[in-house]
Amino acid sequence: MKKTTLHTFHIPVMGLAYTIDSPIRVAQYGISSVISIADDELIEKMRNFYSTKFHFPHEEISQKFHDYRAERITSYLNLVDKIVKQKFESFKTELAESKTALENFMSMLPNSSDIKKGFQNLLEDGISFKENIQNFIESHLSVGEIDVNIMTKLDKDNFVKNEQLPLEFNDAHAALRGFANSNLESSVVLSAGMNPRLYSYFENFPDFFPNENNQLKKRIILKVSDFRSAMIQGNFLAKKGLWVSEYRIESGLNCGGHAFATDGLLLGTILEEFKQKKEQLVQSAHQLMVKALQQKNAPYPDQALELKITVQGGVGTSEEHEFLLSNYNIDSVGWGTPFLLVPEATSVDQTTRNLLINAKERDLYLSHISPLGVPFNTLKGTTNEILKQKRIQENKAGSSCPKKFLALSKEYDPHGICTASKKYQDIKLAELENIKDTLSADAFEKSKVKITEKSCLCVGLANSSYLENDIKIKGQAQGVVICPGPNMAYFDQEVSLKHMVEHIYGNKSVLRANNRPNLFVKELKMYVDYFRNEIESISGEITANQLKKLNSFKANLLEGIEYYHNLFESTFYFKSETEKIKYQIDFYKLELISINIPSHEIA
Repeated sequence: MKKTTLHTFHIPVMGLAYTIDSPIRVAQYGISSVISIADDELIEKMRNFYSTKFHFPHEEISQKFHDYRAERITSYLNLVDKIVKQKFESFKTELAESKTALENFMSMLPNSSDIKKGFQNLLEDGISFKENIQNFIESHLSVGEIDVNIMTKLDKDNFVKNEQLPLEFNDAHAALRGFANSNLESSVVLSAGMNPRLYSYFENFPDFFPNENNQLKKRIILKVSDFRSAMIQGNFLAKKGLWVSEYRIESGLNCGGHAFATDGLLLGTILEEFKQKKEQLVQSAHQLMVKALQQKNAPYPDQALELKITVQGGVGTSEEHEFLLSNYNIDSVGWGTPFLLVPEATSVDQTTRNLLINAKERDLYLSHISPLGVPFNTLKGTTNEILKQKRIQENKAGSSCPKKFLALSKEYDPHGICTASKKYQDIKLAELENIKDTLSADAFEKSKVKITEKSCLCVGLANSSYLENDIKIKGQAQGVVICPGPNMAYFDQEVSLKHMVEHIYGNKSVLRANNRPNLFVKELKMYVDYFRNEIESISGEITANQLKKLNSFKANLLEGIEYYHNLFESTFYFKSETEKIKYQIDFYKLELISINIPSHEIA
């Protein structure tokens, strides 16, 4: 029997390290979180750390093992599963024996929760309290999901000496195999767009297909930025007999990590489309899946399986949380960035956490430091930025590139090379030096910055866990890279897990800033700024294709603004802010209208 989900929020994946052990920290309270399984080296170190801490025997899985990447991931996930179950049993005992513990836990549940009401009734009854509470706990409580994240683009080919290994040893393929072979009954979140080869590889693992009871042992979650993308990817998988159990909608710009901007589609309009067309999504995928499963002579469900719609990116108040759930029929809301200030939930070293606490709007920006060439949310003043600048000044730009997860450029090496590596930057800087005489001093400097600004994310996004847990860091110093969303500017204190959850459910506020804009307004501002930057960065004559894209972008934004006007006129939420919100929306509309798209000269 599937137990009721306790919470209406989840903690999304953050970086490589920030949620690497979040389930061990929060799953016993019924809170779901997501582990990145991109960095098997970090995973192996964390397995060693937690095996020692919880007195489990373990042997190192070295790179000499034939399938070491997948085996490391499987072993770590099995360990996390074991620790979570152990902690959950202890927690249930504690709840049955201590009214204080029970009252504390109840304060962390949503006010509308039937489970919270059930506990309340048992406390008021008082008769044979312990026995009744034990039965209630056993039948109603469950652990939070231990989900994993695979960034589909990180699927580098791998080689032994000069011989390319088969496709299944590619990074993302091996990570998927590591999850598929684990004991977990949870989901893999696929982010960063479609990878057809990886999607086809799912067919090798029976756990992703429905069994005779129409149940999925392992589920697929797709992180998407709009409805069209969800439909295309969902149907692609359905044709293989695979079901997408959840579409996790993420704001294109108002989120942490890599920012995948939409074509000017705003979050509110995207959510509205999912609300209106959810049944279309369900039925389309169901029909295709049934057909595929019949062809495979596999069990197939008569009725469509459960499909959840969730959302994340920039949510910061209980009112916004409640609004998204009720207005768009959302199943869960992702709270990422604010949890970076909760030591009980995320793995962040103290120096970096202090930097986050003091971060203001101006300190959080979209950068070009990612070797993937995708805009990346960044914080000013990180140790990584300081060390990188020092190397640039000493003419030693670039990273030693020990992990090579982002060594995806084949420009100079068929094995792949990372654009943040010293090897790549040396070649590029030498090429630039050769054409120096043909460039103005300003153009030369700009080109140089473009080459050297890339950061070693593989090391920088993992170091925080090593620092927090006193694990020795080897190799070239890279410091810490952290990628909070813009929402971080309004959270300015370290917060306990209990207080953050109470904040989400409206029983307490941890926000001290009074300048925080509504999440839709903040995203709109970012899109107007993004649009302006896109136009300003056009060099040379504008092409017909660029022109079409910019006009469509602007039209989508104006349509979104119109939608927000109607939304804030009719909703019962945000009443104390409605006038301010409408004023801000009008302000950004005027800004947008005043941005001129260059005309296309017809020769």
